[in-house]
Amino acid sequence: MIILAFDCATVRHSAALWQDGRILARAASERAHGATETLVPMLDRVLREAGLDFSGIDRLAVTTGPGHFTGLRAGLAVARALVLATGLPVVAVTTFEAIAAAIGAEARRGRRVLVAIDSKRAEPYLQMFDTDMAALGGPASQPPDEYAAGLPRGLPILVAGDAGGALVAALRGAGHDATRADAPESPDAATLAALGAVRAPVEGAVRPFYLHPPAAKLPAARTGAERRP
Repeated sequence: MIILAFDCATVRHSAALWQDGRILARAASERAHGATETLVPMLDRVLREAGLDFSGIDRLAVTTGPGHFTGLRAGLAVARALVLATGLPVVAVTTFEAIAAAIGAEARRGRRVLVAIDSKRAEPYLQMFDTDMAALGGPASQPPDEYAAGLPRGLPILVAGDAGGALVAALRGAGHDATRADAPESPDAATLAALGAVRAPVEGAVRPFYLHPPAAKLPAARTGAERRP
């Protein structure tokens, strides 16, 4: 199975072509903004590097969030356009799952995994997984100290994600055995593709996953009276 995967949920954007456990091609951008400008050229680059076109792809995989509003919208807009143009199935993976899956089984052994994603607010996006990568409760958005205080004492926790530094400090301050994971802080498209190979495609349109409503708002409709000079 050949999968084209891409992620624009956080600061680092990436794309990869994956076939049965082997990476055929990959690309990444460290731009803080500009997913709309960088994603399509990255997809074109990995396809050309692998010598493939969309007729040789079996499915797509994309992150749905949470993350940066503009990047998520750009990534999902491209995914929808490709589905319409090619008829390919698409697998949706949360940003939490994609980051956690990059941590090796040996590193996770005997520990919980806490993924912490920068939300551009005081409350990062958070989700905990057990050592076998099963989610322990739903996602949350809380200040680090508050979240750490609500956990049972003494938990061995491996922390991943681009907001992990603040979480490690808060967890240790609350008496937990917290360690920073030796893994990418943002989703990696190659890991995303591997998840896409073992999950069922979505039915219908792939949709973004938000923990906070988007800060960007459409302007309210103006009445006729308001439009008159």
